[in-house]
Amino acid sequence: MKSIDKIIILLFIISVTFVNAQFRENNALYTSGELNLGNYIGVDINLNYIYKENYSFKIGYTGNIRKPKSQPEDYSSGLTGVLLFGAANPYDQLENYQIGVGKIYKLNPRGTIRANISLGLGYTIIKEPENWIRINNGFLAENYTWNYNRYSTFSVILNPKIEFPFSRFYGLTLSPLFQINKDRTYIGIGVGQMIGLLRKRK
Repeated sequence: MKSIDKIIILLFIISVTFVNAQFRENNALYTSGELNLGNYIGVDINLNYIYKENYSFKIGYTGNIRKPKSQPEDYSSGLTGVLLFGAANPYDQLENYQIGVGKIYKLNPRGTIRANISLGLGYTIIKEPENWIRINNGFLAENYTWNYNRYSTFSVILNPKIEFPFSRFYGLTLSPLFQINKDRTYIGIGVGQMIGLLRKRK
């Protein structure tokens, strides 16, 4: 290999290392996932970006379910439903695809506790069972037939999150979540974890 080739390769490696170090110094990029509990239960999954430990951006998905508000009092999933642990049961479903921007506030000098106050918009899909008709299926199967009514709307999302990036690559979260639209509102709190590049080296 010629000397000039060696120099070019060396300069390339140094440049990549420098750019990578600069990225880590000014940016954080990580995934987060929470289990939600409120007037629905479900999960919240996000890809998060933080710039200079001051501003945040996220894209994500929230999926929540609850016992149907329209469900007849004498509804039974039958023995089959019990054996499937309710997996085939009807549920009110609230799905949300969201983007959000926020501001970071350090709550301690080391940056291992911070508030990520995020406001965003979401495309919300609502599915709810309706047209319940009682049938005689014995004790093995459901005693009602039904079908889903599906519609969509837009939501405003407020998600003030307390983050605990204990290390540069792993942390925990505690996150109140409010999804507000003209049809349904979700109010709850999530507990979860963060994995990725969370903060600068201290």
